[in-house]
Amino acid sequence: MKINRLKRRHYHIRKRISGTAERPRLCVKRSNKYIYAILVDDSKNKVISQVSSLNKDIPAEMPVESKDKKAKISGKSLKAFQVGYALAQKAKSLNITKVVFDRAGYRYHGRVKALAEGARKGGLVF
Repeated sequence: MKINRLKRRHYHIRKRISGTAERPRLCVKRSNKYIYAILVDDSKNKVISQVSSLNKDIPAEMPVESKDKKAKISGKSLKAFQVGYALAQKAKSLNITKVVFDRAGYRYHGRVKALAEGARKGGLVF
């Protein structure tokens, strides 16, 4: 049941958004253990770049400032923030500054929100 609702939400989101070469789609995939961020050019059906929490090139320690000073980002949310930041750095090297954010049916909080904040801090504009 839960997966069907997720797929239905994702379908409704994907009807409205698509990525181009100038403004690719930043798609998020989340599992219980890892998080993945993918830049997709839907006009050519190509993956431009991708980063996941499985990658070894993600920096181990990174200063993270949350909007709410009392809240500390740690654990899987910290990894998600680092994935977003690393993807933004890769996108900068490819001369990409603007993206369309595709949350893939997931709610915009927790790890998905942390990934988006990391990408914004890295220099991407949604």
